[in-house]
Amino acid sequence: MAGDGLFERLKASCPAEWAAYTRHRFVRELGAGTLPQACFRHYLGQDYLFLIHFARAYALAVYKADTLEDMRRAARSVSVLLDTEMSLHVRFCAGWGMTEAEMAALPEDPATIAYTRFVLERGMAGDLLDLHTALVPCVIGYAEIGAWLAADPQTRREGNPYLPWIEMYAGEDYQEVARGAAEQLDRLLAIRGGEGRFDLLARTFRQATVAEIAFWEMGLNPAR
Repeated sequence: MAGDGLFERLKASCPAEWAAYTRHRFVRELGAGTLPQACFRHYLGQDYLFLIHFARAYALAVYKADTLEDMRRAARSVSVLLDTEMSLHVRFCAGWGMTEAEMAALPEDPATIAYTRFVLERGMAGDLLDLHTALVPCVIGYAEIGAWLAADPQTRREGNPYLPWIEMYAGEDYQEVARGAAEQLDRLLAIRGGEGRFDLLARTFRQATVAEIAFWEMGLNPAR
């Protein structure tokens, strides 16, 4: 996602962490089709739990919003997550032999707890800009990962069980979601920001990116 907006500046503030996240071994093995299926199932189950807390974060964004439009924007995100994304995730997981009841009963992995509670804490302690800064490594990062894998000639197409996952995040629908998240970040900075805020925002962004790395690591270790 080219440009000189806040997202690109935040990403440029932690290049090593961003590369470790978006080019993680878990991601590369998805592209190669070599990721053990037990790892992917473990990731999918924890991602179900993650999405629940993601919806809570957007519900918090409704409370934190100062304008009716921001409230509506956040409420739409909650609705999409609860009414559409969760259903899509459940149907996708069914193809991997996982039921919603089974996923709902899973214990949260420490990496899931650490990441989701960090996002909620930044939203509660800070304002709407802090909350969205904690959210965008996930929202925009997955779009970047999907686009990279889809364009990479090393990505295996034939017989790759993870190709539908790659295509989902590389698809135009999700890419549009990511563009909207970047635009929202810039809009919030214009309203609530100033250069004096950048260092704290960069720290939040980096911590959320490190939490994403830990989430991939969790996926590689389903037995822990």
